[in-house]
Amino acid sequence: MPGCDEHYLLHILRERDCFIPGLDMVAEHRRKIVGNIVYSKAKLLCDNGETREVLTFGPISVLPSCQRKGIGTLLIEHTKVLAGKMGYKAILIYGDPDYYSRFGFIKAERYKIGTPDNMYVDALQALELFPGALYGCAGRFQVDPVFSIDAAAAEEFDKQFEHKERRDDLPSQEHFRLLSSKQRPRFTE
Repeated sequence: MPGCDEHYLLHILRERDCFIPGLDMVAEHRRKIVGNIVYSKAKLLCDNGETREVLTFGPISVLPSCQRKGIGTLLIEHTKVLAGKMGYKAILIYGDPDYYSRFGFIKAERYKIGTPDNMYVDALQALELFPGALYGCAGRFQVDPVFSIDAAAAEEFDKQFEHKERRDDLPSQEHFRLLSSKQRPRFTE
């Protein structure tokens, strides 16, 4: 889908039980918000029948004029520490391994964790906040249904803002599509 829907996701996510207010952070510069990160609860549906609560973050954003200045890094590093202090054991995200590896994320496939449809995908990344937190939980990562955006509802929400061109040809969009398309089955016959 051209454009983005993260602003609409933020609007509806904050009303859900999965939302974690203590991990909803903003970065400010001269009293202006220049970045944010939001966390929510997610699940690991383990092959052994166990369900484990984990975290996911996103959206994370930094104003384009403020990118490459360490703001995103500070948001991620600060909230990783807070999440651990709050007792959360692990964070799983969909993102670029080349970027998120600097924060300690590795491919979830190394823990035998895949997507809800039992696929390994390079974009699925995992980080243990405590050593061994993901041990013995091969299975599927599942986010809250709020992340399945209703396109019509998002479009209706957008009507209250100034019109912006929706694009789907940006390099970052193409890169993520490529990462997401590299799927492998968790189980082979």
